[in-house]
Amino acid sequence: MKNIYLAGPFFSDEQIDRVSKVESALRENPTVNQFFSPRLSDENDDNINDGSPQWAKGVFNHDVEEIDRADVIVAVTDFIHENVDSGTAFEIGYAYHANKPLILLQELDENLNLMVSQAGHYYTKSIEELKTYNFDELPANKFTGKSF
Repeated sequence: MKNIYLAGPFFSDEQIDRVSKVESALRENPTVNQFFSPRLSDENDDNINDGSPQWAKGVFNHDVEEIDRADVIVAVTDFIHENVDSGTAFEIGYAYHANKPLILLQELDENLNLMVSQAGHYYTKSIEELKTYNFDELPANKFTGKSF
């Protein structure tokens, strides 16, 4: 069973809905031991989030520690049109450099940045697929769409 880090934007209602659905899919997957979703972290509580440099440094350090602890990264690449959220892009790059397998989810039918698409171990357009993906065996499925 694997520990997962869920990278993805949660700044709009649509993004929150998408990340919530991914969280549910990971909860249902029997090969997921646990997952960390920054969206659910106490640090994002409005009573704690004051936007200060200290708060930002704390969130950054915590998220990096969680990526280090994870076995696999699931990254939601949908943000605004063809653009990946900058925080998610950082998490993808950091995890790739640490040799963590990256599962990329892109629901929208868009081109994908080549640096993101080439980093992925498994590419899917379906949140439903994350319910049954075997995180123990980690089958590969490379991105074959258009990149820019």
